[in-house]
Amino acid sequence: MQELEGSIRDVDTKIRYTEATLKDLRELQDQISMKTAVRSTLFKEQQKKYADLAEENEDTDEELKEWKTKFEERIAILETKISKLEREMEDTGTKSGVLKKTLEKSIWEISKLQTEAEVHRSSKSERDSIIQNFFTRHNLGSLPNPPFDDEVALNLTNRIKSRLLELEKDLQDKKKSNEFELKTAWDRYMDANGRWNNNEAQKKAKKDIKNGLLKRIKEKENERDSFELQVSNVDLSHIDEKEKNMSIEVERKKNQLARREFESTIIQKESELYSIGQMIKVADREKSILDLDSEDRVKLSIKKTELENLKKKHRKIIDEYKDRIRGMLKGRLPPEKDFNKEITQVLRAATKEFDDLSAKSRDAEKEVNMLEMRVQEVNNNLSKHRKDMDSKRRYIESKLQALDQQSFTADSYPKVLDSAKEKRDVEKRKYNFADGMRQMFDPFERVARANHICPCCERPFSLKEEDEFVKKQRMNSASSAEKIKVLAAESLSADSFFQQLDKLRMVYEEYVNIGKETIPNAEKELRDLSEEMEQKSQALNDVLAVSAQVKADKDSIQALVQPIETADRLFQEIQTLQQQVDELVYKLEYQGQGAKSLKDIESELNGLRSREDNLRDELEKLREERRYMENDLADTRIRWHSLKEEKGKVANILRDVERVEAELDRLTEEKSQVDLDEKHLEEAHGPLSREKDELLRDYNNLKVKLDREYEEQAEKKGKYQQEVVALLALISKIKQYNDEKKGEKLQELQVNKCLSESQLQSCDTRKQEISTELDKSKELKRNQDQLKRNIEDNLNYRKTKAEVEELSHEIESLEDRILKIGGKSKIEAEFGKLSQERERLLSELNIHRGTMSVYQKNISRDISDLKQAQYKEIDKRYFDQLIQLKTTEMANKDLDRYYNALDKALMRFHTMKMEEINKIIRELWQQTYRGQDIDYICIHSDSEGAGTRSYSYKVLMQTGDAELEMRGRCSAGQKVLASLIIRLALAETFCLNCGILALDEPTTNLDGPNADSLAAALHRIMEDRKGQENFQLIVITHDERFAQLIGQRQHAEKYYRVAKDDHQHSIIEAQEIFD
Repeated sequence: MQELEGSIRDVDTKIRYTEATLKDLRELQDQISMKTAVRSTLFKEQQKKYADLAEENEDTDEELKEWKTKFEERIAILETKISKLEREMEDTGTKSGVLKKTLEKSIWEISKLQTEAEVHRSSKSERDSIIQNFFTRHNLGSLPNPPFDDEVALNLTNRIKSRLLELEKDLQDKKKSNEFELKTAWDRYMDANGRWNNNEAQKKAKKDIKNGLLKRIKEKENERDSFELQVSNVDLSHIDEKEKNMSIEVERKKNQLARREFESTIIQKESELYSIGQMIKVADREKSILDLDSEDRVKLSIKKTELENLKKKHRKIIDEYKDRIRGMLKGRLPPEKDFNKEITQVLRAATKEFDDLSAKSRDAEKEVNMLEMRVQEVNNNLSKHRKDMDSKRRYIESKLQALDQQSFTADSYPKVLDSAKEKRDVEKRKYNFADGMRQMFDPFERVARANHICPCCERPFSLKEEDEFVKKQRMNSASSAEKIKVLAAESLSADSFFQQLDKLRMVYEEYVNIGKETIPNAEKELRDLSEEMEQKSQALNDVLAVSAQVKADKDSIQALVQPIETADRLFQEIQTLQQQVDELVYKLEYQGQGAKSLKDIESELNGLRSREDNLRDELEKLREERRYMENDLADTRIRWHSLKEEKGKVANILRDVERVEAELDRLTEEKSQVDLDEKHLEEAHGPLSREKDELLRDYNNLKVKLDREYEEQAEKKGKYQQEVVALLALISKIKQYNDEKKGEKLQELQVNKCLSESQLQSCDTRKQEISTELDKSKELKRNQDQLKRNIEDNLNYRKTKAEVEELSHEIESLEDRILKIGGKSKIEAEFGKLSQERERLLSELNIHRGTMSVYQKNISRDISDLKQAQYKEIDKRYFDQLIQLKTTEMANKDLDRYYNALDKALMRFHTMKMEEINKIIRELWQQTYRGQDIDYICIHSDSEGAGTRSYSYKVLMQTGDAELEMRGRCSAGQKVLASLIIRLALAETFCLNCGILALDEPTTNLDGPNADSLAAALHRIMEDRKGQENFQLIVITHDERFAQLIGQRQHAEKYYRVAKDDHQHSIIEAQEIFD
């Protein structure tokens, strides 16, 4: 609808423009018609003047004007005299008119003041009578004789007002005394009521106490009966005798157990058993050493070769990256064992710095984006305000032009409004003055007819004077009626024009407010935001530059991490191998010095084991005997403690019986005392109740009586106050008349009226004299004008002829202007189209308004329906459902956002883990695989289809610069080794908290070197994980050599061998390592 109204306003603007064009065209046509008619008239007049000429003079215009000047010199004095007389005549008439208006105004004001004087006299009489009635009815004292002057009346009024104050004071005293009496009576009642309530409460409390005592007495009797029943079948002396016998038995068994000295004997046997076990272990170790001596020498040769290779690789990596490490550590080269630690610390610091800078850059970017959005918003608001201001300016200017038919700017609106207001006020004053004058004519006529006197000066009229006065009044009334109509129309037009302009006030104030406040504030805000955005952008650029530098440093450090980690891993392996080589060297050197033979060691082992078995049997018998004696002592103690508990229970029950008997006696005495108190309270209850009811009845009667007396006195005071208010209003009216000095004004106006009448009479006499003298001068002038008229006729003829020619030229120019504007039919056709468009828009607007009306009716009907029971609390229910809907939508959006974020996080996690797995696979392959055809292997993942959650994996092998898929290109041993390495990498990556690694036949299809390398890798994993509490390695294999390579005593004490007996049953046997 607002768009339609805007379209209608645009069409109205076009229509007004077209109407203005049509109006201009019509005005031009009217001017052409008017000028054509004037030309025609002038042409006729020219021909008539030519025909009327007595003689056509052939002299030039200058010569004719010279002849005319001579005649003018003759009559100049006469014309001057005539002009002077006419001016004097006009001045006298003006003065006479002013005197008449002054006289009429004085008459009107005199009549008004006389009426007010009459009202003043009646008011004073009424005041005196009211004062007399007051003093008579209320016995206020004596009165002077009426009428009263103002001072006496004021004193009497003050006495009446003082009497009113006394009545008010008496009423307040009466109210206070009533309240005091009522409070006293109520206090007496509350005191009696409190004593009665206290008596009731005491009675109830005593009754409750009595019931409680009875209940407690019954409970105690039941408790006493139960205790007596419990001790009726108990023999206390028999229980004491049994308890003494059991204590003697416990002491005897305790002494018997102490005499055997089981602890010292068992400790001695255990120490002997431990020493024999140590001797057996030493003998087993010596036997194992003898068995493995030949194998250790081969192992020592292999490990030395491997140690040299690792040292070469380590030195190559250090030499290659030494300069870059020194650059990263600012010229410092740490020891080789601390390379990884130093680089990790530098990388951690660079990563932290880069993360901090990234966070700062994101925050700065958010701030810049927010500022850009705010700048854009302020720009849009500023443009909107400017468009709004321009539309309001055009609207104001179009309205001003439509109202005044002149071109005004919007800034000139206050001047136009003030001018219209001033014009309205002037027209209204004129109309009010004329209307006031017209209203005086009928009263003056009635006064003159009724009293036969002048209404102004009260001079008696003769019959002729009265008729002339009435006739004059009627003529003035008739002429003033037409004048009032004209003035009323002009006043209404001026007021309508002002009202239409005043309707534009709100639009103009909005226009000024937008221009002076809104737009400057928006521009200032835009400048501030632009400056702030420049500062933030500069800060963002600085942060991004520093972040880029830090990222470059971090990337260079990250490039060093992998080779440094490889070097550190090689260094750790070198240390481990060096330690193993040293141990083997020491072992071989030790075995060569004074070693026993294998047969001696076996005989020694058999003797030690038989001795160990005997000691174990003896130790088991001692423990069994000690256990039996301790159990016997414990059973005896339990029986002894049971008798002691039974004796204590019986004693407690006897004490409880005595306690319950004492409490029963005390409760019986308390019950007797409560019965006595209850009897006394019941005797005092009757008198207290009667006293309370009597005091309440006295209080209610007193309250009714005092309220009735107070209302009667208040009613008396209210009536008196109303009469005083009426008297004061009358006195105020009399005082206002005296203060305005209207009596003096009346006398002054009567004197001024007489003076104005005398001046008006002298003016009329002077007008008559001037009129006579003027007529004589004009007659003389007419006789001398005959000759001059002939000359003037010739001059007028020539002047008319020139005017006809000039009008012809003007008509031609107007026709040229019409041609420039365009044809009238074209403009009228355009005006018709615009009118049809406006009618169409109005029709559409009315349709929308009708639709809105229907909607409003529907809203009203729906509001009435909402009041029904089925729509009770519909707003709350709708609001709850709306909250649920919006919450669900927000939750769905959040879930979508979280799903996408989780999907991206999983993608990043998958990529990171795949890189970590491939890194571990590469290291394990290079450490384990002894062939030269494959440098390393890796797992390659590809997404399946358009989704991001499904991948296809394949294992690739790197040979030089070529990357090939292993499927179909590798041997069975390479496949097994690759699968084992991949399993180890997956366990290393994902199973940190579940460190169980199970390998079933890992050496299948592996040759000797690769199996040894796999054993070394497993050994290294065990070394790395030996500090982890939840790590466990399970290996199932038939390769005993492989088992010996990984089964070293520093990691496990034994392993389990699975074999089958003669019945093909699987038997699991624990085997000491190297047994």
